[in-house]
Amino acid sequence: MLRASLARFADGLQFSRQPILTSICKSSSLSGRGRQGRNLFETSRTMAAQAEPLNVLGTALECCCNTPKTGFYRDGYCRTGPQDVGSHTVCAIVTAEFLDYSRSLGNDLITPMPMYQFPGLRPGDKWCLCVSRWKQAYDAGCAPGVVLEASHAKALSVVTLAQLQEHAAPTPGR
Repeated sequence: MLRASLARFADGLQFSRQPILTSICKSSSLSGRGRQGRNLFETSRTMAAQAEPLNVLGTALECCCNTPKTGFYRDGYCRTGPQDVGSHTVCAIVTAEFLDYSRSLGNDLITPMPMYQFPGLRPGDKWCLCVSRWKQAYDAGCAPGVVLEASHAKALSVVTLAQLQEHAAPTPGR
């Protein structure tokens, strides 16, 4: 039982499955509680929501997509935090070429995986990509379009604004 709980706990950390984390933390000795007794997972999620993240243009981060629900925290935003080791900070509009490229490298973004709250993507879907995967596709000549207003400023630690602007999607009304 404990081994299964630990496996689900580790799985939850990797894919940010908050409902599983909460149930495990409340039902086991793996409470994740700090000195003040606050749940660390709740604290990190609250901090991510409270901070006013900026986009690559230096303005407030906008929503990337709610259908499908994207982002490391599955809140529609390309927010990032300490748990997001992949840095899901680029709001991309995926293309068939990019999806095929990603699949050829072992990262299948087409097949749904409900256990990770992942619906599978189709060309035209918006999705928060790992900045390193976007850069890899850029270097290979198949980077998908980017919504600059919804791409987190942290992406600029890996790619340049000019690289993102080369693939910027048209912004309606601007």
